[in-house]
Amino acid sequence: MDKHSMQNKAGNPKANFPAGIPPQYPPAPFPGPPGYAGYPGPQDSFPAPPVGYSGPQAAYPAPQAGFAGAGPAGFPIQGQPVYGQPGAPAGTSWMPAPPPPLNCPPGLEYLSQIDQILVHQQIELLEVITGFETNNKYEIKNSLGQRVYFAAEDTDFCTRNCCGPARPFTLRILDNLGREVMTLERPLRCSSCCFPCCLQEIEIQAPPGVPIGYVAQTWHPCLPKFTIQNEKKEDVLKISGPCVVCSCCADIDFEIKSLDEEAVVGKISKHWSGFVREAFTDADNFGIQFPLDLDVKMKAVMLGACFLIDFMFFEHSGDKQQRAGVW
Repeated sequence: MDKHSMQNKAGNPKANFPAGIPPQYPPAPFPGPPGYAGYPGPQDSFPAPPVGYSGPQAAYPAPQAGFAGAGPAGFPIQGQPVYGQPGAPAGTSWMPAPPPPLNCPPGLEYLSQIDQILVHQQIELLEVITGFETNNKYEIKNSLGQRVYFAAEDTDFCTRNCCGPARPFTLRILDNLGREVMTLERPLRCSSCCFPCCLQEIEIQAPPGVPIGYVAQTWHPCLPKFTIQNEKKEDVLKISGPCVVCSCCADIDFEIKSLDEEAVVGKISKHWSGFVREAFTDADNFGIQFPLDLDVKMKAVMLGACFLIDFMFFEHSGDKQQRAGVW
């Protein structure tokens, strides 16, 4: 027997015992290398928490049924700012959706809790560089700076650049979920007070396809005047502007009045945006004020009136000159 076979038998306990007798294993584990003392025992207990530490808190309870902050599944918690909605730049804060009141068209519930709207037209670099008219885009915000809606014009290239500010247009207004909640339709009409039979008008639809009101220009030789009408084209309010609708370093106000024009219930203001923005772009800023308890449909119609006023008086024409009045 060679040396290799003897080492294999010596290392195999079965090789030294007859069949049927189990091998005898050592009762203790094999010793480790010199200096090895085995695994360390359990460590000392962790130090006690500092004084005043209240310990782990219990989980918050679920909102109770009927709680105003508990919206339906998929909707944000009421009263909290919302970020990163579709179509919004990173970090844009959206107004959270409030509970809809009775008989409110879907998407107009945001207007039920505000008495002021800020309308900011976005600067189009392509339009500034080339001079070609592009589709207007607007951010519609509340007084806290939270975005309520986003409005985008939908007009073809030829109509924009051939008809200029007098062009017919479709303006689509989207909410924070990207749903079209309002549509504004402006037909092609005359832009001069010399033709009283074909004055400006805009139709407000909410939801799209369902008219909720109109804004119709009222003939006047000097002043810009409009009538706010409901879905049945019944007069509800009046709008009256200044004789000269251009000013430097100051706001321009269009007052919203009662039918008898005795009481002022709100106003549409064109805000001064600075010399550079006013001189080289047609991106305008507006503010709309109205009573908090006003019907949401009429608030939406006032928003439509703001866009009509913007196109009529503050959009630059081909010669980069805006109108100074109704003539």
